[in-house]
Amino acid sequence: MAAKLGRALRTLRYLTTRPVSCRLIGTSPSVRCVHEDRPQFPGSKSKFTYKLSFLDPDEEAGIPVYRVMNSEGEMTEKSEDPKIDKTTVLKMYRDMTLLNSMDKILYESQRQGRISFYMTNFGEEATHIGSASALHPEDMVFGQYREAGVLMWRGFTLDQFINQCYGNTEDVGKGRQMPVHYGSQDLHFVTISSPLATQMPQASGAAYAFKRAQNGKCVICYFGEGAASEGDAHAAFNFAATLDCPVIFFCRNNGYAISTPTSDQYRGDGIASRGSGYGMLTIRVDGNDVFAVHNVTKEAREICVSHNRPVLIEAMTYRIGHHSTSDDSSMYRKKGEVVKFDTNNPIGRLRSYMVKQGWWNDDQENEWKEESKKMVMESFAKAEKRKKPNPTELFKDVYEEIPPHLQKQMDSLKEHLSKNEDKYPTQNYEAWSEH
Repeated sequence: MAAKLGRALRTLRYLTTRPVSCRLIGTSPSVRCVHEDRPQFPGSKSKFTYKLSFLDPDEEAGIPVYRVMNSEGEMTEKSEDPKIDKTTVLKMYRDMTLLNSMDKILYESQRQGRISFYMTNFGEEATHIGSASALHPEDMVFGQYREAGVLMWRGFTLDQFINQCYGNTEDVGKGRQMPVHYGSQDLHFVTISSPLATQMPQASGAAYAFKRAQNGKCVICYFGEGAASEGDAHAAFNFAATLDCPVIFFCRNNGYAISTPTSDQYRGDGIASRGSGYGMLTIRVDGNDVFAVHNVTKEAREICVSHNRPVLIEAMTYRIGHHSTSDDSSMYRKKGEVVKFDTNNPIGRLRSYMVKQGWWNDDQENEWKEESKKMVMESFAKAEKRKKPNPTELFKDVYEEIPPHLQKQMDSLKEHLSKNEDKYPTQNYEAWSEH
């Protein structure tokens, strides 16, 4: 009896100090008490509040930017040093600078009318190499159009890059794509397509397939902050989060979606702020710090393959070059702005680190500059001399066997070109006999 009385008194004291809502359960005299500060709404982890207050994003602190190395090439936090060996660091630097040399030469070739289009990667090299170095070679890559460094890290050669831009007979894509729309089945890099964000839901789907296969691989999907405004981005985030897909969404926030600055694209705190809203693990990283990018991508990959969870990485960087050869960025940004960011570019930062380690010096720099330029020019010269693919390639590789309606169209094209050979530059194309 005393025990029952004690329990009753304790219950009474608890009920008088906690706001509760009590209701009968069925026909039983039992009473269930629901604490009113813990609402049971589906899809929410909130507590009740009794003071009217709107959440004001302008008053919230911004998501911090993870950094390992400062602008002088010094480790800011020793415990975060990835301790990458000398050979790998030198490859990182050589790939970043080789990409830079290729960009300069191919950009000028477009200006001279030798190729039709080009997009440089100036200022964003660390996002490519830092992330690529943390992935496994079998992981699948869905790129946007400014991730050439990822392919370079995986072994895509200068010949392959430049052949694609020329669309010649050695182009893996057989001249069907415009320049910089690279792809490689061998290197697990899905061919680039121009429409923004279409690769994002595809990446979620591929990751879901990897999850079902339990193959220990992950997918990485690159996109810009402008592409994140497309509907496909939101669909991709939601599918990946609700289906627990092993995909890394890697946003290169370079400040401009073509000519639109971030201030005109969105009101919130960048792209990382959307991650928690979709239930994804999220981190923001200094995109000019190749070691920081390496660290976050390596950890994100481990989360993906071990826990089947998507991760959103927002790499804060800056597009030093024009958006493409179709763009003139001087029309919408000041020269001083570009100079300011160029002085803190990722290549210079990594070089400072290497010099401090005793791994690099001016003589090696000058020697590598000449060597890398020579390598690009040699591939450039070979690519320019090669012919364009035979026009009949337009009709192939869609079906295992060419169906009658396509065969009819191909025969019609052959007949037309044979009768009007003097009206077309057929000498620049692979001949029927060679085909």
